[in-house]
Amino acid sequence: MNIMIAEDSVLLREGLTRLLEEDGCTVTAAVGDGEDLLRAVARNRPRVCVVDVRLPPTFTDEGIRTALVLRRQWPEVAVLVLSQYVEERYAVDLIAGRARGVGYLLKDRVSDVADFREALHRIAAGGTVLDPEVVAQLLLRSRRRDPLASLTRRESEVLALMAQGRSNTAIADALVVTERAVEKHVTGIFGKFGLAPAEDDHRRVLAVLRFLDSAAGARGEQPARPAGARASGGHGDV
Repeated sequence: MNIMIAEDSVLLREGLTRLLEEDGCTVTAAVGDGEDLLRAVARNRPRVCVVDVRLPPTFTDEGIRTALVLRRQWPEVAVLVLSQYVEERYAVDLIAGRARGVGYLLKDRVSDVADFREALHRIAAGGTVLDPEVVAQLLLRSRRRDPLASLTRRESEVLALMAQGRSNTAIADALVVTERAVEKHVTGIFGKFGLAPAEDDHRRVLAVLRFLDSAAGARGEQPARPAGARASGGHGDV
């Protein structure tokens, strides 16, 4: 398998080259920055490129930008990005649009030769490899971004009825619970949404707007506004 490497650390670059060649791969280029890698790929297409996230000159995101150029200009070339730490934004950028033939691993995984070898062969065959730590961070971010994820089942039911414009009394009747219980759930919703009491903001309307935004986002639609929604005023707030 023909492989190219972009890694600014000479020690790691040589170590990767030796590891890959001992595994029967052919390393046709081992360079220290993204520009050199792009020039090498333009001359001779490899099967896989192994790219460090942080490359010269600024050591910020040059590696990931190089990987994105590779995927755009030479989609047949598989790309394995190596990172010292989990940087979820880079992982999202890398797999957005087309997740075939791409991998994102922490550098610590390289020490496990069998796993590293398997990752290379998997992306070379068109598969996707994500470090378990990256997956955990992406799942955590997904949960953080969904305002409904932290609600209990009953709180979700109360919020859905709030979105229909029902008062606490009407919600209590619909769920066959006491109005006091509804008030407790509404207070819990406000707390989980971070909606502290304020003179200018009606927490009930803001909570409903978040519910509608989340529901619309799940469907890929523009969020709707509840009937009669305003920035302040209304009834049934606690």
